[in-house]
Amino acid sequence: MQRNKALRRLTHVEELLSDVMERYSDGSPDIKQQLLHAKALVGRATDAMKAQASTGKKSTRKKAVTKKTGVKALPAKATKKDGPTRKDYEG
Repeated sequence: MQRNKALRRLTHVEELLSDVMERYSDGSPDIKQQLLHAKALVGRATDAMKAQASTGKKSTRKKAVTKKTGVKALPAKATKKDGPTRKDYEG
């Protein structure tokens, strides 16, 4: 997975967890604590991805060198072959 895509997804997950935490009732502190812990883990993963992206090297893959020729032959244009026509019959 590409780094930018992973960062977008992690950010989206963090926003979703924040939304769930806001909407969840205060009646169950254990669940809120677990959600807070999950949000913290996602935040750490996001920070790790950002740090890796800033220290990582650019791709060293080179584009394939194509051999250019002076004149290229154009492909022959295909002719449309018509089938038999349908005749309208009276009667």
